[in-house]
Amino acid sequence: MSNSADLRILITRLSAIGDCVLTAPVACAVRDRFPNAFLAWTVEERAAPLLTGHRALDELIVLPRGWLKSPTTWMALRRKLRAYCFDVSIDPQSLAKSAVVARLSGAARRIGFAGPDGRELSTWMNNELVQRTRSHMVDRQLELLRPLGIERPTVRFDLPRDERADRVVDDYLASASIERFALLNVGAGWPSRRWPAERYGGVARFLGQRFALTSLVVWSGAAEHEGAVACAGEADGHARVLPRTSLLELASLARRASIFVGSDTGPLHIAAAVGTPCVALHGPTLPQVSGPYGPGHVALQAFYQGGSHRARRKADDRAMRAIEVAGVCDVCQQVLLRNPSSRGRAA
Repeated sequence: MSNSADLRILITRLSAIGDCVLTAPVACAVRDRFPNAFLAWTVEERAAPLLTGHRALDELIVLPRGWLKSPTTWMALRRKLRAYCFDVSIDPQSLAKSAVVARLSGAARRIGFAGPDGRELSTWMNNELVQRTRSHMVDRQLELLRPLGIERPTVRFDLPRDERADRVVDDYLASASIERFALLNVGAGWPSRRWPAERYGGVARFLGQRFALTSLVVWSGAAEHEGAVACAGEADGHARVLPRTSLLELASLARRASIFVGSDTGPLHIAAAVGTPCVALHGPTLPQVSGPYGPGHVALQAFYQGGSHRARRKADDRAMRAIEVAGVCDVCQQVLLRNPSSRGRAA
């Protein structure tokens, strides 16, 4: 290996938003172990705002939309990556597309997962394969750093703050006269991960009546907006539908929230990463694998809706519907009572 001061390292976690958040500790751990190395991260456009300005990174390389389908873009990306002269790539995603980026980079050492966590063609393109032993995505991804001599590092996310997003959130809360609030996310990328919006309304009603918390309902896209409206309609005035928010504004809201309630999605992992107590609702995913990371959170699951990744993605929502409103309210109460500081979070 090169002298640590000369090391040039590339992380190839391209998507999705929640997975990128869960990979941030990898960047922090590499920076702690190799403070003088050059560290870059390749990411697709949608998740890039959350990582822009991350203090562990020297460079964020944002891949253009549709890059995978364009040979011309592949060649341009290859030229760009080769100019950095990377020594090592770390592939937490371990799919064909992330392994392609690692291969295009020219890194001699390409670290990725062995099967079954290494999927598609990644085990052919990465040349140092790690068999993970731990369950949670954060912990298993940190295992990829073992070939670099990094064992069980301190876990930090260090998501950057954005001054403009903070101003937007401050202005909204001031104009709405809201000091203390819960943050609810009714949406999810998989239909099988969604809990009925009306049930979120029941939770918002409970939080308002029991803890005098206004619930702010976050959404993305027209379908989720309809769900947010349905949630607010069941909350007896204790919930408000937020305006459209950016990822940076969502992170700013989460930093101020007393509690976050939602399913296994990007917003959940953003909230957990910035230290907000979370109540996570799981159906076709396992809390021990992709629940909110760290102390102070609670994950609820009535039963695991198993199967292949594709089968779980295409499944119905019966596992989510098996989670009752009363159970979620009970857990919210437990979280708020054991985190007294969170009941007064406002800034």
